[in-house]
Amino acid sequence: MSDLTEITGLVHAYARRLDSGDFDGVAALFERAVWRSPDRVEVIEGSGAIRRIYDGVHVYDDGTPRTKHLLTNLTIDIDESGTEAASHCYVTVIQGIMPGDPINIVLSAQYVDKFAKTEGTWHFTERSMKSDLTGDLSQHYG
Repeated sequence: MSDLTEITGLVHAYARRLDSGDFDGVAALFERAVWRSPDRVEVIEGSGAIRRIYDGVHVYDDGTPRTKHLLTNLTIDIDESGTEAASHCYVTVIQGIMPGDPINIVLSAQYVDKFAKTEGTWHFTERSMKSDLTGDLSQHYG
């Protein structure tokens, strides 16, 4: 698997795990990472602390938050050593609570991620999220 494919897979795994309600799996992706956000004062570090962020996510009868995190405009830059990388993408979160109800855009943001390659495998080292546009999050988080 190429480095670009592996890093893309990590970015997409976050969205897939979150949308399926696998919050432990999301936290595991960031076991060796820190989270930063202009919206938060503190830096969040480690999978345990990151997992607690998801305690406020509304989970519905199907075991999911009924969201889809749509990732677009993904760019990845790998340094010359081939052991560190950075990426940027946009995320648009849509949510549909009940079948037949309208699907709503609840959030638009940017992810800026950093990665390291250790023993031949890429992993997250940092995620910064900047919320650009916020819709009605009352059915999603709180």
